Amino acid sequence: MTTPNDADTLRTIVLINPNSNTEATRSMADLARLETEGVATVEERSNMSAPALLTTPQDMIDATPGVVEIGVEAARDDNVAAIIVSAFSDPGLVELRAEVDIPVFGIGEEVFHEAARDDRAFGIVTVTPDEGLIESFRQKAASLGYEHLYRGVRVTPGDPKELVQSPDKLDAALAKAVKASIESDSAQAVIMGGGPLSASALRLQPQFDVPLVVAVNAAARAAVKAIQVE
Repeated sequence: MTTPNDADTLRTIVLINPNSNTEATRSMADLARLETEGVATVEERSNMSAPALLTTPQDMIDATPGVVEIGVEAARDDNVAAIIVSAFSDPGLVELRAEVDIPVFGIGEEVFHEAARDDRAFGIVTVTPDEGLIESFRQKAASLGYEHLYRGVRVTPGDPKELVQSPDKLDAALAKAVKASIESDSAQAVIMGGGPLSASALRLQPQFDVPLVVAVNAAARAAVKAIQVE
């Protein structure tokens, strides 16, 4: 357990939620802290200029300036050692990397690396049905060299904005989608496609032998590794 005096000597990781849902930001930061204890503290930021849930490619584009602004400001603190962009489509990741000199990790990018480890076939489960967004997942798999392992996307039914407001309904819908990814798509790992789905993944994991890969945790582990090799 880290004491207050120990915390004063730790580096800082700033987690940016590209949307304005502060409750989701807090939840994702708490997940990141599970991976960073003893190495870094996690400070959370929400992009208050964005909607509470990003559901379309245009939403991601619109969120980018806010992500970059928050990240550039955070990087001015010499104790900030890394930044995590905590939305599955990594809005602003490339742009922020171009503006700062510290490592920036996108939860989408990092979770693909983790899911594909050891050449595992993997699928994605998400609550956002936008076709453009789903196609962007395939494009990301291809750009990272994992298209041959990619088994597609399973989308929960209903309004995603309503679904994420009810943990019980969200868990039930995601469980069905995960089962379909495993049984119908032959996924050997399932990515939970969205930062707000991370807590659900931890609750659902005991129901499945196949790993449910949590994007926030994957990015936090990558950030810790970067700090440890400084």
